[in-house]
Amino acid sequence: YDGQAKPSSAVDEAIKAWEADGGEVLPVCPEELGDLGTPRPPCELRGGDGAAFWKAKARVQGRDDNEDRSAKFAAGAERALEMAAGCSQAILKARSPSCGCGETWIDGALQSGDGVFAARLRALGVSLCTEEEL
Repeated sequence: YDGQAKPSSAVDEAIKAWEADGGEVLPVCPEELGDLGTPRPPCELRGGDGAAFWKAKARVQGRDDNEDRSAKFAAGAERALEMAAGCSQAILKARSPSCGCGETWIDGALQSGDGVFAARLRALGVSLCTEEEL
């Protein structure tokens, strides 16, 4: 989100292994696909996690400016889901309001829960992990 590279040798190794086994790797960023741009203001979920977001019980807002960016997060997640149709596994960015799985920023603190995109993938039965869990 901040325009800084976040390289991960663990992710690189996982991609190489996956491709060597004949798997297809599709890099996607739901936030980019939602036209949020890079760099972008830090955002967090408010009122619940990504599962609550899809039930209209939570939203995504800027941490500093409180701007509601829920529509862009939803649009980006939907576009990423279309692109990744049929995927079985995902390596996601830890703690992201889109991709965090198991833990993300909610109401100003790291809490248990998934981000917006991760919640949709989990509901579809996709196996999830973060770059930190590899």
